[in-house]
Amino acid sequence: MIIEPTSLAGCVRVVPRVVGDDRGAFVKTFQASVFEALGLATSWREVFYSRSARGVVRGLHFQLPPADQDKLVVCTSGRVLDVAVDLRRDSPTFGDHQCVELDDRSWTMLYLPRGFAHGFAALTDDAVMAYSVSAEYDPERDTGIHWASAGIRWPFESPVVSARDAALPALADFDSPFTVQSTPGTTAPPPVGSASRHAATPAGRSHDDENEGAGR
Repeated sequence: MIIEPTSLAGCVRVVPRVVGDDRGAFVKTFQASVFEALGLATSWREVFYSRSARGVVRGLHFQLPPADQDKLVVCTSGRVLDVAVDLRRDSPTFGDHQCVELDDRSWTMLYLPRGFAHGFAALTDDAVMAYSVSAEYDPERDTGIHWASAGIRWPFESPVVSARDAALPALADFDSPFTVQSTPGTTAPPPVGSASRHAATPAGRSHDDENEGAGR
């Protein structure tokens, strides 16, 4: 299992070892000792799954304190463009986003600490996403920002979104309660298992990885 930092401190890619043979594949998506060594969350309170058709955008979602959540997300079927947005108001990357392609071949995951919004675009039909979260769903604190308000170059001009997501406020109108100090474990860890494949990203709103543009 390889842990790779992204350009948003605390948000990391988790690259598991996928073992394949004539029967198919076998993969481990979580190892507590590796996460603990980096100060990442290991106590998952709920696990959710979603299935989406191609062209669907879900997000950008998060829960407010004290129900804020660390998240570990993985695509178990199909392919998605996954997005994290830094909402920590004292972060040097506040308002910036990271795009990572997730699929059912590599089983690459994205870990988002508290203080990040999460969303994704389904690049294939029957795209299935699994979300492990560190706090239980709280309808009073479950909210988000508008999917088109964070400068993200989505792969679809007119995606399918829910009525709820379409009514979410813009990033510019969101008074963030999140800070770096309130989200422990959000310093960028060194890569575990191999050297990082990510170079420093120049200043800017987007911190897309090397797969940016896939499926567009």
